[in-house]
Amino acid sequence: MSADTTQDRISLHSHTRRVRVWDGDTLLADSTRAVGLRERGYPPRQYLPESDVHMAYLIRSATVTHCPFKGDATYYSTDEHPDIAWQYANPLADMDTIAGRLAFDDTILTVHVDAG
Repeated sequence: MSADTTQDRISLHSHTRRVRVWDGDTLLADSTRAVGLRERGYPPRQYLPESDVHMAYLIRSATVTHCPFKGDATYYSTDEHPDIAWQYANPLADMDTIAGRLAFDDTILTVHVDAG
């Protein structure tokens, strides 16, 4: 049995489809430069460049988690929703494509990816 490696577990997919993230009527992010991340055992996520996120709506939280495949994630909240976005500022070497990008909790927010 082989070890579970990042390459076996996670795949990254750059694309130019428009991705918008809404918190109710508030547009939090709008990008055509997302990176889709698929990780075995988890729902697919869209990682958007920080420059395409309206950071004024987000508040850095004290939460930090560690993923053995991606590294340490820091979290962001809104006034109403804790820890609804996360970012790997300095991910592990195999995941440098997501550095400085944010992903959003699509169970709380609306993450809409235009059809390709």
